[in-house]
Amino acid sequence: MTASSTPAPSASGPSGPSGPPGLGRHRHKVVSSVTEALADLRDGMTIMVGGFGLTGNAEALIRGVVERGVRDLTLVSNNAGNLGKGLAQWLHAGIIRKVVCSYIGNNDDLHTRMASGEVKVEITPQGTLAERMRAAGAGIPAFFTPTGVGTVIAEGKEVREFDGRTYLMERALSADVALIRARKADQFGNLRFWRTARNFSPVMATEARLTIVGADELVDNGAIDPDDVHLPGIYVHRIVHVAEHENPFEYRTTRKRG
Repeated sequence: MTASSTPAPSASGPSGPSGPPGLGRHRHKVVSSVTEALADLRDGMTIMVGGFGLTGNAEALIRGVVERGVRDLTLVSNNAGNLGKGLAQWLHAGIIRKVVCSYIGNNDDLHTRMASGEVKVEITPQGTLAERMRAAGAGIPAFFTPTGVGTVIAEGKEVREFDGRTYLMERALSADVALIRARKADQFGNLRFWRTARNFSPVMATEARLTIVGADELVDNGAIDPDDVHLPGIYVHRIVHVAEHENPFEYRTTRKRG
């Protein structure tokens, strides 16, 4: 799934000759702007984006990709935005050629483009999607799962029987870049997420060649207790502070009090 013809992104980011000093991956990873954070994006890349629906989307980075002007992207995410928000901005901009996701539901932006052939869609069961990403990060090339057996999901895939039960083989899923949002980050890239907004972000970060984080809050190194770290900084390459994140609603419902 990785766009292998794409030049490898620079994981060093701003810590080159003119950047702050650092030793290997244990260094300061904060950049000054979204533009700088996304500087290595190229046409044809495979990009994973954290979030569940519109929850936990790195909105500033999503907009920044459109402004970057890259095209022919393969998007890997739970879904591809909704109601014109989130990753639907990429659909509107016409920069996606393929989507790997687990849900398209009421996403009319994706329905229209899939029906016209503008965007190819690969539906993957949600648990399988998470495991394909986790497997890539763990160096596991493929695994067997019963999910999808006897459905269109199994078409073209190896099927085997273990202990009287049928399984199909799923391959690991890698990417050039992962874009994720964190509630809190320190200078070395240690992250904390906000409750369910964590979703797929940690497994995406473990396997992407370049992980870029939009952080709500930046803190000094040591301010996050090691036992409270959700994702170690070794998996993070660049961080941009986004103090005013959007938190769009998909649907808002109210009820009378009392």
